[in-house]
Amino acid sequence: MTKTYRVLLARHAENDLAEIYDYIAADSPANAAAFVRALEEKVLSLAVMPERASLIPENNLLGTGYRHLIHANYRVVFRIQGDSVLVLRIIHGARLLQL
Repeated sequence: MTKTYRVLLARHAENDLAEIYDYIAADSPANAAAFVRALEEKVLSLAVMPERASLIPENNLLGTGYRHLIHANYRVVFRIQGDSVLVLRIIHGARLLQL
């Protein structure tokens, strides 16, 4: 049987989602809603096998064990804590992680 994790979003990640929506909605609110909905589905997919996502390159600099899942041009940066997955940030793929 596959283990299921509880997926939690840090306040930064919630704010990131709102900013992504606002940025896309400036051109098309419908596209923004569809994109954020798909991004949220990707985030919720971390409830099953979050270890499938790769470790982030910044771990060497930060001394962390964070992972990321890619969706379009965005990185969902998270860590696994016991039975939970904590999503820390959702940032553009060209940006380095800043907590």
